[in-house]
Amino acid sequence: MTVHQWHRDTVGQRAVQALIKNQFDAVYFATKGEAEEHILQFINSGAKVGFGGSMTLAEDLGLVEKVKAKGAITLVHSDPQLSAEEKLEVMRQQQICDVFLASTNAVTLDGCLVNIDGVGNRVAAITFGPKKVVIVVGVNKICQDVEAAHHRLQSTAAPKNNKRLQYENPCTVTGSCANCQSPTRICRIYSVIKRKPMLTDITVVIIGEELGY
Repeated sequence: MTVHQWHRDTVGQRAVQALIKNQFDAVYFATKGEAEEHILQFINSGAKVGFGGSMTLAEDLGLVEKVKAKGAITLVHSDPQLSAEEKLEVMRQQQICDVFLASTNAVTLDGCLVNIDGVGNRVAAITFGPKKVVIVVGVNKICQDVEAAHHRLQSTAAPKNNKRLQYENPCTVTGSCANCQSPTRICRIYSVIKRKPMLTDITVVIIGEELGY
């Protein structure tokens, strides 16, 4: 085992234990290949499965096609073929789907999930609505505490997502948050989940690799 892998394993498992203490179901896998089987066990043929606009799930794990292969109905609002009205309807359907798959912008070593949304559909579905929520996150998103998590969101997650979405906000020039007043600002809803929501079945899957933004 390399020193890098030792550190990823150690930090990932610490985060899992903190999440469990905060009443989440949580599990750690060293690689995305190992995690995939665990994630897909929650998917049944015919189930409606929502995706929270996650690069971790769509690009790093390729889960959209794998979920389709299990016979599930996928609800992907980022599909470029959707009209604005169709996209909004998919977001609404995600709130009442059977399984909602998403990532989180940060997870803290004291067991909190920290997110920023533009519309709020992702943090809404994570908090309440779907029958099952599965959060998949790489160790690169683990932060010491909520303050460090917010710094990560401002310096890393938000600028990269703005660039990916091709919004001409200040952070796509400077590479860090400027607390802008832009009409296309995507940092609008700030969410810190300190304990598992009372009526939401959440599993957090931490993977010992760098995934997503």
